[in-house]
Parts: sequence; C-alpha cells; structure tokens
Amino acid sequence: MENIGLVLEGGGMRGLYTSGVLDFFIDQNIYFPYVIGVSAGACNAISYISRQKGRSKNINVNYVRDKRYISIGRLIKDKELFGTDFLFNDIPNVLCPLDYETFNKAKETFVVCTTDCESGKPVYFYKDNSSEFFDTVKASMSLPFISKIVKIQDKCLLDGGIADAIPIKKSISDGNKYNVVILTRHADYRKKPFKNKKFANYFYPQYPNLVEALCKRHEIYNETLDYIDQLESCGKVFVIRPSEPLPVKRIERNPKKLLDVYNKGYHDAEKIYPHLTQWISKIDRAV
Repeated sequence: MENIGLVLEGGGMRGLYTSGVLDFFIDQNIYFPYVIGVSAGACNAISYISRQKGRSKNINVNYVRDKRYISIGRLIKDKELFGTDFLFNDIPNVLCPLDYETFNKAKETFVVCTTDCESGKPVYFYKDNSSEFFDTVKASMSLPFISKIVKIQDKCLLDGGIADAIPIKKSISDGNKYNVVILTRHADYRKKPFKNKKFANYFYPQYPNLVEALCKRHEIYNETLDYIDQLESCGKVFVIRPSEPLPVKRIERNPKKLLDVYNKGYHDAEKIYPHLTQWISKIDRAV
C-alpha cells in the first residue's frame, strides 16, 4: 500500500462515523502509510495511529455531556465552547490515556490541515516535523465563532475545514496516486453558501481573507466532492461514506445517537471490506 493515502474529513460529532470505520481498520490490521485529517478527522487519526481501538468512541460518548468538554457558559464567558485544556490535557494524560510511545514511533506519515487566518489559505503540519504537533490538531478542530484562534509560531490558525475540508489534493501532491477517503456526509450532500458575512466581518475585522474563505467554503467543498467523484470513477479513490444523512448535529450531546453513528461507521466498513481489499490488491498488482 505504498502509494495509498487515507484522507479523513471532519464534521464535528459526525466524526463518530469515522471512528467506527477506523476501529474496523484496526481490527483488520489495516494501516495506510499516509494519513491526513481535518478537525475531528485529525482527532480520530490520533487514536488510529496509536493503535487504540475504541479510544475516540469512548472520549466522545462518555464525556460529551461533561461541562469540561462542552459548555455554553464557557462560550459566553471565554468565547470557547469546547474545553481544549480538558481535551488536550486531562483526556490524553489521565482519563483516556494516549499511548504516546506507539504514536510517536508509528511509521505512518500523519498530516493535519489548519486554516491560516491571515491568508485564508490551508496550512499543513507533519507529525514528525512539528514540535507543537498537538497544538496543530487543536487548531484544526477550532471551529470559527465558537473557538479561540490558536497561535503557533507566527501563525494564527483555525479549523482546517474552512480552507480545505477534504484534503485529497494535498495527499496527491504528497505522492499518493491512490486514496481511501472517509466522508461524514452522504453522497447527495452539497454544502450551502455561507450567509453570515456581515457577522463574520464583525467577528473577525482583522482577518478579511478568513472572511472570504468562509464565504467561498461551499464552492471549494462542492468542487472537491465533484473531483473525488471523478477520481472514484477511474479507480483512483475508494470512498467510504454514510448511505444516508447521519442523525446527529455537528455539536451533538446525545450519547446514544453518537454510539449509533459509531456503530454505523463500523458496520459500513465491515460491509465494504471485501471491495476495499479487492481495490487494494488491484493497486498492488498494478504497482
């Protein structure tokens, strides 16, 4: 699988679908040499690369109602809906420990996509080349309007999904001719235009390029979906996506619904597994 990348879309709590797919991959000992993730996709990739089945599921299902994780009060007071210190300190170090040794020693190339507030363009960080890598994951999942801007080196960063929600082109440019893409939206979905430009200008007056990126986000996203469809038709992409809309909101706090979405991802991966192995074998023979 030398030339196969794994591309992980975000989507907030819809990311439980991706968690299910990745846990099935762990069960089958399927590890792709290159992984690129955005927002929730990047968070899911951490547990996948550390070989910790169930970790992403347990974090979200068990703690989603914990005020340390999500709090309207914190959003009003500190302009931060998600408790990033809880997510990036308490959880990985105490409550759901990350296997740092396995993660750091993993041979997979792991790339995280963020959005530069100054330019409105995507910025990518590589696990093995960034001393502040977990901060880049924090930036990638920092949704506009409800999260603080994350400063890394000389850059001010937010959610990677603003500039490059499905970074298939980045994976290809990094040398992956073939890619497995895990999406959290069904096949007929197309993103609608952003209608709050005035509010965005008010909220981010110092970042006009970020506002423009928010306004053009739907165009880039929908063009990327069309591009993926083209690649899929010629056998260069294998897409895994829900067959119908997932019954959860981007910020869902119902543990049962989240568990159902996780199970759907796992079972969907189980169903398509024979087709995936066939696709991979065909590529291996061609290479």
